[in-house]
Amino acid sequence: MVEAVQDAGVVVTGAGGGIGAALARRFAAEGARVVVNDLDAERAKAVAEEIGGIAVPGDASAIVGDARDALGGTVDVYCANAGVAFEDGGADGPLADERSWAVSWDVNLMAHVRAAHALLPDWLERGHGRFVSTVSAAGLLTMIGAPSYSVTKHGAYAFAEWLSLTYRHRGLKVHAVCPQGVRTAMLEATGSAGDLVLQPTAIEPEAVADALFQGIEEDRFLILPHPEVAGFYRVRAADPDRWLTGMNQLQQKWEEGR
Repeated sequence: MVEAVQDAGVVVTGAGGGIGAALARRFAAEGARVVVNDLDAERAKAVAEEIGGIAVPGDASAIVGDARDALGGTVDVYCANAGVAFEDGGADGPLADERSWAVSWDVNLMAHVRAAHALLPDWLERGHGRFVSTVSAAGLLTMIGAPSYSVTKHGAYAFAEWLSLTYRHRGLKVHAVCPQGVRTAMLEATGSAGDLVLQPTAIEPEAVADALFQGIEEDRFLILPHPEVAGFYRVRAADPDRWLTGMNQLQQKWEEGR
């Protein structure tokens, strides 16, 4: 059992399935009191009943107050997990679909900002709190065929970094979880680009939860359920042109197969 989360009040957004449900199950198994959030009220209720948690359905951007009340007044751990992905990078105008950009911006980034805004006053007053951001390897690297996803996940990673560097001396723990492919409905939403790049090494959602809990025990900011991402990240930083050339080759392969 991980002592840091025993009897903690935990909120997991987007927990009706996929990574969120796996996180909710793991926190509950570790002795936490868990609020299960999802836009789909029935899915949130089903997971909450399974783990002995509390369902608080609704928009992840606006549930901190209700979640805090459901937990008796205190949120100790907030998992900003809800996310959306679109395959919007086709040759017919990858930057034309403003709806995908607006939705991605709101869900993948601003929901994290709004949650932190609501949580920080209490956390800083108490001198402790934990913010878990489900980012993506796309937030460290990028992803072909998904510009709105890639850009907003870069934003989510940058926001998690900012939270950590700004408040770690005041007791805030931040974890940025950056998997590649995970066998969820979101992976299916990435379409043919996901089939090419992500499916071959895709892992189960439970493996993401395992990686997070190892990171919590080791007090690490960056959580890489696919360890090879660290090597890709180093290449990207050390030689951007080499990295971009390799990714462009993937782009060409994808275009040829469509």
